[in-house]
Amino acid sequence: MKHVVLIGTSHIAKQSIQEVTQAIEIHNPRMICLEIDAKRLPGLFSKGNAKQSWRRIGTKGYIFALIASWAEKKLGDMVGTSPGEEMKTAITIAKEKSIPIALIDQDIEITLKRLSKTLSWKEKGRFIWDILKAVTTRKPDIEFDLRTVPEKRIIQVLISKVRERYPNVFRVLIEERNIYMAARIKEIISQHPNEKILVIVGAGHEEGITKLLSDYVIQ
Repeated sequence: MKHVVLIGTSHIAKQSIQEVTQAIEIHNPRMICLEIDAKRLPGLFSKGNAKQSWRRIGTKGYIFALIASWAEKKLGDMVGTSPGEEMKTAITIAKEKSIPIALIDQDIEITLKRLSKTLSWKEKGRFIWDILKAVTTRKPDIEFDLRTVPEKRIIQVLISKVRERYPNVFRVLIEERNIYMAARIKEIISQHPNEKILVIVGAGHEEGITKLLSDYVIQ
């Protein structure tokens, strides 16, 4: 594990773009792992996100994906970035330096199917209420600068709120994906045991994945 560097990013923060650039320069990794899957990758480099079929992923998962995509774009517009800009930066630099890239996130369709199956009516009602509240009051419960990655303390508070208000969303979007990504990272470590590996994930996944990797020993 001493050869693994894991950094948590905000997908809309300019700070994350700088941190990714610096991390690649400082650590000179032999492999870069990204929190993205093959189906979402083309959307990073196009004007619109990759479209999902509601027939394949279910209505609730489809609606959630549309709202999440819209919200992320609006937040990105507020700070002058495109969602996933730090991932694009990592890919661009990796190509320039001929560094292999590993896509470690779970297939987006599997994630959204799981969300469609597990999202409860109570959570759906809370989700609509929270959106209406945010639109009408325009004042978030927790304030922080969108241009930077939130402090770990704030991230923990935000994750706790998601776990409390949306337990199924937390399990599918955070917990299950943490397990999947940690397993992929372990697989890559076993294949490249003595090479420097840079892992770039959203800040909300950093602590969970770190815990899952903390007791990992290469056999």
